[in-house]
Amino acid sequence: MKVGIYGQFYHKEAARYVQELLDILGKKQIEVIIEKNFLKLINANDAIKVNYDHFSTFEELDSTYDLFFSIGGDGTILKTATYIRDLNIPIAGINTGRLGFLATIKKQEIAKSIDKILAGQYQISNRSLLQASFNGDTTVLGDLNFALNEIALNRKNTTSMISVTTHLDGEPLTNYWADGLIVATPTGSTGYSLSCGGPVITPETSSIVLTPIAPHNLNARPLIIPDETVITLQVSGREEQHLISLDSRIVTLDNDTLVRIEKAPFSIKLITLEGDTFLKTLRKKLLWGEDKRN
Repeated sequence: MKVGIYGQFYHKEAARYVQELLDILGKKQIEVIIEKNFLKLINANDAIKVNYDHFSTFEELDSTYDLFFSIGGDGTILKTATYIRDLNIPIAGINTGRLGFLATIKKQEIAKSIDKILAGQYQISNRSLLQASFNGDTTVLGDLNFALNEIALNRKNTTSMISVTTHLDGEPLTNYWADGLIVATPTGSTGYSLSCGGPVITPETSSIVLTPIAPHNLNARPLIIPDETVITLQVSGREEQHLISLDSRIVTLDNDTLVRIEKAPFSIKLITLEGDTFLKTLRKKLLWGEDKRN
């Protein structure tokens, strides 16, 4: 068996869990490949006796990997997705962060969780992504023109709102007068979109949600649409430029740039252990059901 490991940060609280994971995988004689920068952080903080191979780019990964461990929070899984892309390698998220909607494996249960995974006691949750082009150009962000959570347009260098002219499959929808507009996947519905008043969408739902950010039109409400819809957006405003973010990657665009957003041609596979469900995560992370009447 061959697994990859990626993490963004290495702090004292997470250190022993990383070491525990490596020790368990070593005892089970599993081949381990660690992302280059994360391996440097590990080596700088702990004396690891085993020499691990490493990778540093998407091109160095292939379908020979059986599994990928993401160590951190949900942001780490978003970054992990930029390595996995369309390789269909399942991702197991070990939560050493805070909330953990995507990284659901408890750090205190690493040994038990690995045993379950090796025994096949898990399900695969396929998560859809969005991709973007700008005036027909898909290379503005290199080859990272996709997002697992959301694509968001925001105002830049101004306190004034922007106008986001929105079309769905070529048909006019509206102009959102707002601080910006979020286009989110079901996975991203529990992120930025949720904090701006958007709905929670279950992961298996084939949909996209448009959520305005602080809209000036009081009748502008989040809108759920089929995920096969092609969305085109154009921004105008007092400033000549605006920002667009794809998960954590941000670029500056000139106003009137035609932004085309559609479902990406591949999905990300997240491992969910038996007994863990999205509804259980909602109850735990959002405290649904905490009302004494429930």
